[in-house]
Amino acid sequence: MIARLGAAVAAGILVAGMAHADPPRIVSVEAEKTGMARRISVTLEHPDEGWDHYAAGWRIEDADGKVIAERELLHPHVDEQPFTRSLSSVMLPDGMKTFHVRAKCSVHGWNEQSVAFKLSEVD
Repeated sequence: MIARLGAAVAAGILVAGMAHADPPRIVSVEAEKTGMARRISVTLEHPDEGWDHYAAGWRIEDADGKVIAERELLHPHVDEQPFTRSLSSVMLPDGMKTFHVRAKCSVHGWNEQSVAFKLSEVD
């Protein structure tokens, strides 16, 4: 089963907490159960300028900010906006109903705000 978080919800959550100009924006999140683990796909949008300034990754956190998994992005996506990257074999703690996704920029670091993602009841 795939659960989704829409772009409008993600944008509304992020707008309130933007501290830097043009941080990576989380457009959507998907979580697909694959056995005991999950494949997490995150779509980001960022005005990548090249190797000196680009969306550099995203991570999954619990409600307290503890990092569960991280997806590093190793190059800019100047001509591919927005773009989606996935992370497979993510093991979420037992009983977790909601996780948070936080994006990172190569210049400004981690966004101050994260986006909450609620897993579906089927998961």
